[in-house]
Amino acid sequence: MTDGPDLSPPRLSLHVPEPAVRPGGQPDFSNVKIPNAGSVPRPAVDVSPEDIRDLAFSIIRVLNRDGEAVGPWAGLLTDAELLEGLRNMLKLRAFDARMLMAQRQGKTSFYMQHLGEEAVSCAFRKALEKGDMNFPTYRQAGLLIADGYPMVEMMNQIFSNEADPLHGRQLPVMYSSREHGFFTISGNLSTQYVQAVGWAMASAIRNDSRIAAAWIGDGSTAESDFHSALVFASTYKAPVILNIVNNQWAISTFQGIARGGAGTFAARGLGFGIPSLRVDGNDYLAVHAVAKWAAERARRNLGPTLIEYVTYRVGAHSTSDDPSAYRPKTESEAWPLGDPVLRLKKHLILRGVWSEERHVQAEAEILDEVLEAQREAESHGTLHSGGKPSVRDIFEGVYADMPPHVRRQRQKAGY
Repeated sequence: MTDGPDLSPPRLSLHVPEPAVRPGGQPDFSNVKIPNAGSVPRPAVDVSPEDIRDLAFSIIRVLNRDGEAVGPWAGLLTDAELLEGLRNMLKLRAFDARMLMAQRQGKTSFYMQHLGEEAVSCAFRKALEKGDMNFPTYRQAGLLIADGYPMVEMMNQIFSNEADPLHGRQLPVMYSSREHGFFTISGNLSTQYVQAVGWAMASAIRNDSRIAAAWIGDGSTAESDFHSALVFASTYKAPVILNIVNNQWAISTFQGIARGGAGTFAARGLGFGIPSLRVDGNDYLAVHAVAKWAAERARRNLGPTLIEYVTYRVGAHSTSDDPSAYRPKTESEAWPLGDPVLRLKKHLILRGVWSEERHVQAEAEILDEVLEAQREAESHGTLHSGGKPSVRDIFEGVYADMPPHVRRQRQKAGY
C-alpha cells in the first residue's frame, strides 16, 4: 500500500509586511518611483475622478534636480511669495531646534519636530483663505507659522506657563487658534478626519464660503475614523481637502503596516470616487499648486479631494522616540526627494532673487527672532519654574453655565 495524495486543506497563515531594511542595513528607497518633474499633467478643476485615477499612483513634481520650476503645475507663485515661503520654512526649522533643546533642558515635557516636512504645511496654508479651517495633527505647526501666529504664543503653550493661551489644558505642541483656522489638536489620532468632514458639511448647510482641511499621518489611515470620513465626504460632496502626510514612518512602524496592499495611500480614495493625487511633499511649489487645485474644487461645490504628500520624517517621532531602534541612521540622507528648504533655496538662487550670503543672513535673523520669542515666553514660566496657569482654569471652559457639582468641586479646591 502506498500513501495517497494529501487531501487535507493547507494550514492558514498571515502575511506580516516587513520593511525593506532594518537598523544597520543599507537604506533602500527603490520602491519609491519618482517621475520627472513637470511630467504629470494638470487636469481641469472639474475633471471626473475616473479620468485621473493614474494620479493616485504617480507623484506631482515641479522642481527638477537643477532647481528649475517646470511643467503644468508651475508658475502659480511670485518670487516674493516664494521668498516668504522659504522664510516660513526656515522659521519653523529654527523654532523646532530651539524647542527640542528646551525639552532636553527640562523646560517642557514633550516636543515633536517637523524636520524634513516643512513644505507640506507651510505651502498648504498659503493655498487657503481666511476663515477656512484646518483639523491638524501634531506635525502641522507650519500652518500657524505661515499664517503669522505669534511664536511666543506657541512657546507659551509648549511651556504650559501662566500665559499659555490654553491654560495648561493641552499637551505641548497641541495648539489651537480659531482666528488662524487651526482647530484644537486631538491626541487621539484620526478623530480630526471625521471632525473636518462634519465641519465642512456644516459650512455647506449654512451656505457659507469656508472650506475645511483634514490632516492625518500614514499610520493613522488604518483607523476606522479615516474610512468613515471618506464615506461622508464622498456621499455628500463635502467641501473638504483630505490630506495624508506619508512620511514613511508611523510611531515606530513603517508605512506598509497601514498601507496594506493598496499600493499607495492616495489609492484608498479611488474606492470612494474621490479624486486622489500624490504630490512631492518636499517641493514647496508642487504642494501649493496641488492644494490650490483641491481648494478650488471644494469652493466650486465639486466635492472633496484626497492628497498624499510623499515626504520623509528626518527626526524622531517625538522626544519620547528613538528611531535608531527601527531604521538605519543614514536613511534620511538617502531619501531621494531631498530637503524642502534646500530645494526652494536652490530655485530662488537660480532665479537670481536669492544668494548663499542672503540665506546665511536670513538664518541668523530668524534665529534672533526665535530666541527673542523664547526669552519672552520663558519670562512667563516653564515646566518647572516661573508662573503657571491657575488651578481655577481646570474648572473653566467646559460648560457655558457651570453646573452646581463642578462649582462645588472648584470651591473645595479653594477657587
